[in-house]
Amino acid sequence: MTLYIILGVIIILALIVICNFRIVPQANAYVIERLGAYKQTWEVGLHFLVPFIDRVERRVNLKEQVADFPPQPVITKDNATIQIDTVVFFQITDPKAYTYGVEKPMIAIGNLSATTLRNIIGDLELDETFTSRDIINTKMRTILDEATDPWGIKVNRVEVKNIIPPAEIQQAMEKQMKAEREKRESILRAEGNKQSQILVAEGKKEAQILEAEAEKEAAILRADAQRAAKILEAQGDAEAILKVQQATAEGIRMLKEAGPDTGVISLKSLEAFAKAADGKATKIIIPSELQSLAGLVTSAIEIAKPEEKKD
Repeated sequence: MTLYIILGVIIILALIVICNFRIVPQANAYVIERLGAYKQTWEVGLHFLVPFIDRVERRVNLKEQVADFPPQPVITKDNATIQIDTVVFFQITDPKAYTYGVEKPMIAIGNLSATTLRNIIGDLELDETFTSRDIINTKMRTILDEATDPWGIKVNRVEVKNIIPPAEIQQAMEKQMKAEREKRESILRAEGNKQSQILVAEGKKEAQILEAEAEKEAAILRADAQRAAKILEAQGDAEAILKVQQATAEGIRMLKEAGPDTGVISLKSLEAFAKAADGKATKIIIPSELQSLAGLVTSAIEIAKPEEKKD
């Protein structure tokens, strides 16, 4: 009987020892207390917890975490009440300070975020709050990071999620946006008409320029054609004159080779004078040599006429 009791006690002690082994997973840390006082912080790995003396006070997540806080009513510099909700990205860097630095750290961060937001928005007017998100985010991150440093918390960034103005302000803003859109539409339409008129005017101008250039080229082509025609005509006249001169020279050569007597030369001279007159001249001066020759011709004609009558 005693043996069974001893075996049972040994088994119970073995189970207690085995159950007090702890494995700390990645990106986690355990804060250990011994007899109610801080003992140490366990990192990743296998650890042994002394039974009935040590205990795990808090399991701390070392990953970056996100806290999405509900909208907070804040008043701007121009006394407009708006609703703003923020998102805080933070990370626990000191598990001991996080465990013992502040009671309920998330509630503390939420309250600190709300008060910081009210202070920052209180220095801005309503219109500035919509255009100063980066400034608000930067100021809040700096203030929260400094305030939460003793708590072992590192604030990486803060983002303003939504800015909700009152209903009447929303209506006024919508009317303003509508007016702005109509204004931009009118400006764009006017710019379009202006560009259209400019393009039409430029088109007419280019058409006139092209027409003038076409007329200029046509005039140049006509002038070139007339010049070419005159050149061809002049070449034709020159060739005709050349041929006449060649014919005259050839006639003189043939006449010279024939050896004509004085009567023939005088007769040819008379024909030349007759052609020169051609009915246009009213008076012809005949040289003395030709006058005698003309008398001979007249006498020959008179002698020939009675013979024709007799026949």
